[in-house]
Amino acid sequence: MSPDAILTALDPEQREVALALNGPVVVLAGAGTGKTRAITHRIAYGVRIGAYKPTGVLAVTFTARAAGEMRTRLRGLGVQGVQARTFHSAALRQLGYFWPRVVGGAPPRLQEFKAPIVAEAARRVGLSVDRVAVRDLSSEVEWAKVSLVTADDYEKAAHRTGREAPSGYDAQAVARLITAYEDVKTEREVIDFEDVLLMLADMLNSHKIVADEVRSQYRHFVVDEYQDVSPLQQFLLDQWLGGRKELCVVGDPSQTIYSFTGATPRHLLDFRRTFPEAQEVRLVRDYRSTPQVVRLANDVLRRAGREGGAHQALELIAQREPGPAVGFTAYDDDEAEAKGIATRAARLIGSGVKPSEIAVLYRTNAQSEAFESAFADAGVGYLVRGGQRFFQRKEVRDALVLLRGAARSADPLASMPDQVRDVLAAAGWADQPPTARGAARERWDAMQALVSLADDLAAAATPDSPATISGLVAELDERASAQHAPTVEGVTLASLHAAKGLEWDAVFLAGMSEGLMPISLADTDAAVHEERRLLYVGITRAREHLDVSFARSRNPGGRATRKRTRFLDGLWPEDQRAPRARTAPKAQARALLTDERDTALFDALREWRREVAQETDKPAYTVLTDATLAAIAEIRPSGTAELARVNGIGPAKIDRYGATILAIVAGDPHS
Repeated sequence: MSPDAILTALDPEQREVALALNGPVVVLAGAGTGKTRAITHRIAYGVRIGAYKPTGVLAVTFTARAAGEMRTRLRGLGVQGVQARTFHSAALRQLGYFWPRVVGGAPPRLQEFKAPIVAEAARRVGLSVDRVAVRDLSSEVEWAKVSLVTADDYEKAAHRTGREAPSGYDAQAVARLITAYEDVKTEREVIDFEDVLLMLADMLNSHKIVADEVRSQYRHFVVDEYQDVSPLQQFLLDQWLGGRKELCVVGDPSQTIYSFTGATPRHLLDFRRTFPEAQEVRLVRDYRSTPQVVRLANDVLRRAGREGGAHQALELIAQREPGPAVGFTAYDDDEAEAKGIATRAARLIGSGVKPSEIAVLYRTNAQSEAFESAFADAGVGYLVRGGQRFFQRKEVRDALVLLRGAARSADPLASMPDQVRDVLAAAGWADQPPTARGAARERWDAMQALVSLADDLAAAATPDSPATISGLVAELDERASAQHAPTVEGVTLASLHAAKGLEWDAVFLAGMSEGLMPISLADTDAAVHEERRLLYVGITRAREHLDVSFARSRNPGGRATRKRTRFLDGLWPEDQRAPRARTAPKAQARALLTDERDTALFDALREWRREVAQETDKPAYTVLTDATLAAIAEIRPSGTAELARVNGIGPAKIDRYGATILAIVAGDPHS
């Protein structure tokens, strides 16, 4: 692409990011505002005009998937050679390169999981632990390391930050455990992921020849999701920079949801204090979600108050056409909620929404079991995010072996997707999925994802760069190293934390009750504020359909003691119908509307409702509520089927009022 073409593809604010080629630059980017597009086009534009050498740019982010997406987009813009990696991947690569020269020999083995070493450390210091305690203590060790807190400083740091030790232990015990943990690692000659960053940062800080080599290689830095950076990651970034200012950071303080792991938005919020000359660009045009979804997201943050960061929140401006009203449902119990959501998801699939474009999001992983059972009973395929990694599945590994073999003898004139289908047929793939759910269907889904990727690569091929099985294998190898799995068809079940950075056409936010949202463990104001931000992240994952629900009781027949989350006070439809809201119901409902056309239709519908109420001698809200009228005004249904999707209209009211409502919609002078 030419430089002009790269810029033409951007909106004014994104173009401002792309033109800000020299740092320091801070981009405050709300959810769905195209931040990845802006920063990849910035890099591509810099390369195209000669301001950047591709190999001199290091772009770091927090997930392998995000790094893979960045590389894919840069490749699509014709830019090769830019290093787009996670902090850990970039650091591990550099540490492995310099270790033989600085220390000698091979670097220590990387210990992927802390649990075995934490368990041994606990035994040495006389702590009684079970599996849950080991997990919690492992998290505490990780927090201390990413926060640059040593064992000697742990007690003071925990007290200063108000951080409580894991249940059943005190700060002194955790400090002793941290010391023992480091001893066990040393004896076993292993390092953990935090050591990779610490050792590289120390190497850069204490060995000038290493620092000079790295800094001469990388002259321009981009950091995505900067609100999630930890003190340790910031320390490494400072060593990479070496006092230079060629840095572009991108983040959103309202999406800070990992404080418990040591992440802090302080570096993002204080960026202009650190760099007074920094250029700031705000991205607020939301291209992902409908106005209905965006409005709810904005309202949730607006109610946070100053202490909750409402003054720092970016006010998103929806760019999409209006869509369905957000659904709000209170179920009797957890089982009913799971079944209801599975039924609604099946309806969406029946209407043409792909299963992979639907997600059920919840606060804790323990909630997934009910949904797994409900989706299995409904015959709807699903996958649990956070389960077995795609490239570790046996059928995927076997398929890669077959594809490597086929690449050596492939017919260059034959269709690559057809050849892939022939190869995978030998591994059990077929044109149609098996009728039964379970392991057989999961195997087919995994191989079908490979077939779909082959089709995508073939569709993107050019005469100069034709699609080949070798190219598919190379793409899969790159994705495997980044854990960037191809899309597997099935409804996604995921925790709200695991959903960060993802998006779907339809999202069900389940279990939105006090005790789960915010979670009962959130016993400080800061923790509650973070839970609100977590809900905001969940809302903004939805492009078009969003349903929010909770269950009044845990078990069927149980006491209805649960209350829906406080974060939706004043936003849940029942609140809009409550007596205290009668003072200005029309104004409240109008606040839900998108433009003047909606307002005119809403007023016409309200006048009709007034006449019906007078004729029947009933309160107006018993005909249809203001919230329902507002939803009709936004959706502007053209038939009974669309009208039936509006929250608050059942079959009886459709029979009684449906034809009249549709006539009013059709006769609106602004339609």
